[in-house]
Amino acid sequence: MRGLRKYLTPFAPDQSGAVSVLYEFGGIIVICDAGGCTGNICGFDEPRWFESKSALFSAGLRDMDAILGRDDRLVAKLADAVTKLDAKFAAIIGTPVPAVIGTDYHALKRMTEKKVDLPILTVDTDGMELYDKGEEKAWKELFLVFAGEKEDVILGRIGILGMTPQDISDLRAADRIRERFAAEGKTAVCFGMGNGLDDVKSVSNVEKNIVVSPAALEAAKYLERTYGTPYETGYPLVDELVYDMDYHGKKVLIVQQQVIGSAIREEIQKKAKDAQVTVASWFMIKSELCSDTDLHLRDEEDYIRLVENMEYDVIYADPCMKRMTPEFDGIFVDTIHFAVSGHLAEMR
Repeated sequence: MRGLRKYLTPFAPDQSGAVSVLYEFGGIIVICDAGGCTGNICGFDEPRWFESKSALFSAGLRDMDAILGRDDRLVAKLADAVTKLDAKFAAIIGTPVPAVIGTDYHALKRMTEKKVDLPILTVDTDGMELYDKGEEKAWKELFLVFAGEKEDVILGRIGILGMTPQDISDLRAADRIRERFAAEGKTAVCFGMGNGLDDVKSVSNVEKNIVVSPAALEAAKYLERTYGTPYETGYPLVDELVYDMDYHGKKVLIVQQQVIGSAIREEIQKKAKDAQVTVASWFMIKSELCSDTDLHLRDEEDYIRLVENMEYDVIYADPCMKRMTPEFDGIFVDTIHFAVSGHLAEMR
């Protein structure tokens, strides 16, 4: 049955992904909902909420607010919040409610700009897509609004695009990436995880961008068109994820977000060119990053049948997926993906 879940919990929706991108940049983030979406984001989808706070609010929409489209009330609440908080911008994140009533986000942005003396971001998420779609929209909006004039390139300064807990599954990964580049005499700028809005404004001075999740690929293309900044895809900490074994002649399945999955494949094929490696993902698949064998998984049955029919020797996937194929007798490598299980790497 399509859509039936017996093993996996529901994945985070697009509004959660948008919040994840903007979480550390020092803005007021308003979820345009009645309260439920905000509760899910704080309670389940944003692990940083439990150790570092962000100015994250629900619009508190009531039935008549939604029916009558009382955007002026939202603007008034936001204008009042700005007077009480030291914020660098305000962001309005969409949910199913404004999507159903056809909210005009461009008009809402103009209305808010007239009342609030801060840069305003709007992200037209609708709760019908997965987290990575919301991330993709938020990354693009962030750089469209804040990326400044072209600056001189600083050699050795490397931008890391796509760093969110949903994609990286490790709250300490950004620190380790910075340490690795520092050991080479370079500076890693991990946008959204430890590097703030000032670094976004001066994004044009990086030598190149490394894209660590497919959700940030469109933003990287925008920065290349605008500033001529080259980009590449990959994950600087991929060596931490690759299990040390003999891969010669092995059939390997990797279930992860596409960039990390592809990075693991590259490392395996460096060890064994004859290894047959397939990357699959529950989330977005970008055609330019695809190999011929790569797959998008829609339902649990897709994964179960794939494992049963293809006779893989090695599977890289989140540990919560082990129970989906109890008869698999190969090597299962725990590769945690927060977006799938809600677990972080350092928690296990």
